Amino acid sequence: MDCLQLVGQIMIESGAEVYRVENTMYHIANSQNIPDIQTYVTSTGILLTVGKTQSTRITPIARRITDLEKVARVNAVSRKLSAKSITLTQAYDELLTIQKTNYFLPIYLQVLAACIASGSFLIMFGGIWQDFFAAFIAGGMGFLTYLIAHDLTRVRFFSEFTASLVVGLLAYLAVHLQLGSELDKIIIGSVMPLVPGLPITIAVRDLMSGHLVSGLAKGAETVLTAFAIGSGIAVVLSF
Repeated sequence: MDCLQLVGQIMIESGAEVYRVENTMYHIANSQNIPDIQTYVTSTGILLTVGKTQSTRITPIARRITDLEKVARVNAVSRKLSAKSITLTQAYDELLTIQKTNYFLPIYLQVLAACIASGSFLIMFGGIWQDFFAAFIAGGMGFLTYLIAHDLTRVRFFSEFTASLVVGLLAYLAVHLQLGSELDKIIIGSVMPLVPGLPITIAVRDLMSGHLVSGLAKGAETVLTAFAIGSGIAVVLSF
């Protein structure tokens, strides 16, 4: 039960779909010849019962990020358990290591990727190459602001609002100083690293899989995120 709890907690906290979490837990239980397992997984908690004599365990989920590397590593552990290549104790130790390890790239690489993505989205949305540098800087500084604000406040929607505010200000300054020409294209390209594209996809997949509670919860979270991004840009444009 400790192993199953840890699997579910890591996967939900890392942004995995609910049906994937349940399937992984079932596969691990079957690998240990425990077919009688009942789980109820949502984006905010996990209820787990193994057999009729064991007590039910509840695991609250307090934070959620998008870290597909952890999801992939947990799935790899599940496959090794199913193949009988490791024991349950070894699997639990690997899961503890996965939970404690930070697999994100260094901050400077994340910011650089946001810069390149912002300029690339600018071109994809019909912008001109002369605005590439403005979107490059605005997108990178906006994403850096998001990382700093999230680390200081731990309030996700405030972090995205602040980041989009910085993006709007830098885009306006670039046009005002004649370093850019199309304000709308610069803003659109620069906010794309902040857009919750993957959570939206996961929310739709959960809804299509019949997990309505988790799907609606994640959908509401992405709507609030989009509202925070739009509000930051609206504040700049209104003044």
